[in-house]
Amino acid sequence: MPIALDETHDPKRTSWLESAQGHSEFPLQNLPLGVFSRASSELRAGVAVGDSIFDIAAALEAGLFTGEAKRAAEAASGGALNALLALGPASRIALRRRVSSLLAVDGPERGQVEGLREHLIHEAGACTLHLPAAIGAYTDFFAGIEHAANGGRRRGQNPPLAPNYKYVPVAYHSRASSIRPSATPLRRPRGQRLLGDSQIPQFGPSTKLDFELELGIWAGPGNDLGEPIPIGRAGEHVAGLGLLNDWSARDIQRWESAPLGPFLSKNFGTTISPWIVTAEALAPFRIAQPPRPAGDPRPLDYLWDDEDQRAGAFDIDLEVLISTEAMRAKGIPPLRVSRSNTRHLYWTKKCGLTVVAADGHRRPAWHPRLFRGLHESLPRLHIPAPALPMNTNP
Repeated sequence: MPIALDETHDPKRTSWLESAQGHSEFPLQNLPLGVFSRASSELRAGVAVGDSIFDIAAALEAGLFTGEAKRAAEAASGGALNALLALGPASRIALRRRVSSLLAVDGPERGQVEGLREHLIHEAGACTLHLPAAIGAYTDFFAGIEHAANGGRRRGQNPPLAPNYKYVPVAYHSRASSIRPSATPLRRPRGQRLLGDSQIPQFGPSTKLDFELELGIWAGPGNDLGEPIPIGRAGEHVAGLGLLNDWSARDIQRWESAPLGPFLSKNFGTTISPWIVTAEALAPFRIAQPPRPAGDPRPLDYLWDDEDQRAGAFDIDLEVLISTEAMRAKGIPPLRVSRSNTRHLYWTKKCGLTVVAADGHRRPAWHPRLFRGLHESLPRLHIPAPALPMNTNP
């Protein structure tokens, strides 16, 4: 079932929290979920709003939640959001509506909440952000057809796409243990790579560190091993989205990939946004899945859902900007190197979830990177050693 729009999506709704007004990332209509800490404090769940973080545990202690919203707040009160994600959309919706009401300028309890401001509201700049959930596994989907075709051409394939590409969302399992939130320093990876015209590899640091623009899915309740999730219900298991950068050492990757694919060139670090933009917040940006080109096969029945075709895609603009240390020292503004939109994806998020759950076990906070290769739909510039946590593929 599609997510219904409610009062939380009203663009005219404003907050008594001044910094939320017209905020480019965290207006009152967004309310993403995350985990933060303050100096010498334990990890706590929070909601980003303006330049601040709303403390869910503090609001729970103040008795500001009841019913399903209280159940959701209790699940979110630990140092990870797994328990909240496992509850499913009804609990997230209740929590979102309650937090929106508490922060709204015309909220019935505004006076009480403002009186508790010192306990409920923390300046984001004074907080440390952490991974929003414990990630046990994640999967990388090859969902951008332009990227897939471009990669095939670079490898000399003719035709550039593998025969299976238009029938099944192609993916591989990646390493969850090296996922870190934005701004975490990254150590340059080391491995075997070919230097110059030599056919004998040398071991050392990568000189071709690259980045990839991806959009990750935060998964919801999950399934039992061997119990598939039909595509008509896959939306219930999409908790939210977040930006992801799959750092890649291209020189190491070129040497090690035959015959099983990347290994050390991909496992040294993955950067993700610390905020989960919920499926509910993204409801106004849903659009129809673009029709496939003439002659392309229709997805197999288990990957076809009429509602998914009517509103399974998103209209989200994405771009990549580079800002090196040298550029910052000279006052040079960031350079945009890539731009795209999620509407260019060949497969929907529900298709990816359905494929993985067809015979596998998916737990809450499992993190499939469905949106790999978005940047390939427009011209791009290859930067051998970028400094920012966003990305492009060769």
